[in-house]
Amino acid sequence: MPILKTILLTSAAGLATLSAALAADLPAAKAVPIEYVRVCTAYGAGFFYIPGTDTCLRISGRARAEYGYQTSYSRNPGSGTGPGDLAGFITRLRFNVDARTQTGYGTLRAFLRLDAGSRTGIPTMHSGTQNRIGNAFQATGIDAFGRNQNYINTDKAFIQFAGITAGRASSFFDFYAHDFEFIASTMNSNLGSTNLLAYTGKFGDGFTATLSMEDPVFRRTPLYVPGGTQAGATVGPAPVYIGYDAFGAPTRYAFADMIQRSRMPDFVGTLRYDSAWGSAQLSAALHEVNTGGFASAAGGAETAAVAVTPDRPETRYGWAVQGGLKINLPFLAPGDTLYLQGAYGEGAQLYTGYSAYTGSYIGNTSSIQGSAFGQYFNDAVLNPFTGKLELSTSFTAVASMLHYWSPEWRSALFASYGELAFARGSRAAQGSYYDLIGAGPGTPGTRFFALNQVLRDNYRVVVGGSLIWSPVKDLDIGVEGIYTQYGVQSGRVLDLSKAPFQNAAYVNTLANPVRTKTSEDVVQIRARIQRDF
Repeated sequence: MPILKTILLTSAAGLATLSAALAADLPAAKAVPIEYVRVCTAYGAGFFYIPGTDTCLRISGRARAEYGYQTSYSRNPGSGTGPGDLAGFITRLRFNVDARTQTGYGTLRAFLRLDAGSRTGIPTMHSGTQNRIGNAFQATGIDAFGRNQNYINTDKAFIQFAGITAGRASSFFDFYAHDFEFIASTMNSNLGSTNLLAYTGKFGDGFTATLSMEDPVFRRTPLYVPGGTQAGATVGPAPVYIGYDAFGAPTRYAFADMIQRSRMPDFVGTLRYDSAWGSAQLSAALHEVNTGGFASAAGGAETAAVAVTPDRPETRYGWAVQGGLKINLPFLAPGDTLYLQGAYGEGAQLYTGYSAYTGSYIGNTSSIQGSAFGQYFNDAVLNPFTGKLELSTSFTAVASMLHYWSPEWRSALFASYGELAFARGSRAAQGSYYDLIGAGPGTPGTRFFALNQVLRDNYRVVVGGSLIWSPVKDLDIGVEGIYTQYGVQSGRVLDLSKAPFQNAAYVNTLANPVRTKTSEDVVQIRARIQRDF
């Protein structure tokens, strides 16, 4: 052992001497510099330089939890997604990434936002609108179908450079866009996510103008087809007469494909003014409304003298205009703000935002839990006699005010009103084929036609308010309540919630009593805790 120990120590000493000699012959190695993250102050708080670049980056986000309760008035047991669900939950997350670089042409910016969440409850939290537009998917289990929903949305992914905005961003048509609301119940245009290419020019003194080409998919309300709720891509076609009998009564018809295609973008133009007192904006939009061709024909025989060969229904162009004011009210309290906004459209219901709460991307629906009272939103109706599209009109108005009681307490009050009307005579024209195909508003002149809900001009009103406590910066704890009512503009309609058996045969038997109503209403309350960072 002493001999082995002596050998090991001698070897170690020799290796150390050799290493030192070799190191002396090598060039001195330079220490790698450490690059620390630097704060970027050019674009506000939270930005830092990406190491090794001149690009400033800000990462932010949000966590949100909500609980909601909504009243129900229906006695109709309906389907498995019918009455009984009064409450629900939402948990949502948001991540934002904002990258900016200063160039000789101004700031080059890329912005990304991802929204995701889990929703439960009918209809308080679960969103049929998000299912229909493809931003969410719902559970398929027996107890969960239509009640559980996972939501994910590439809410923003755009580039801004030298006045150009390209990618997925908020529509330039929008102005107020539910800024002070939890439930987003007022009627106004609020398209947070659409694909677009836009140019914004600055004219000085606070004036800017924008011209934008925007994705029409996110502004389409389905055209009317008889029967069903028009919730999917397999909706039935609409009939157009191609033959009449010797007395001029229609006997034969062709079916028109009523699913709209993407053939041209929507064109949006805005003029905006910003100053210390607030902002003002005028918006206008042009929106194509189209159909497919004709499918098979059906019905009885016709003579050559009264046969008609229809062309494909012509394309129509809907349009909308909107004006909005944002007024700062610092003389009441710092941060106080008032919004006033109004919109009018023809064949462009999603630009006026009339269906904002009840449900979008569907021809008719009811969001009042369990109710069978239908509200119709169709952008156009196909006239079966002429084969031409007849555009509907809509208008909305909203007022919303935010008031700070103290730096920690604030409230919002809001109210909105809107109407939608179909072209004159279009409902009676749709009723003309009821005896042929058994669908539509009913045969004109009958009691069923007079009381049917289908294609009735309708209205909606909403009022609401909130109270929010922010005990620390970027933390909100609050509650919001709304009351909303929608109904027909004139006359009465069948009450199918309390008397669902009232079909055409029953109602047209004049000895039978009928139950009718003019409107439906609902109250919803929602609580929220939200943390931004």
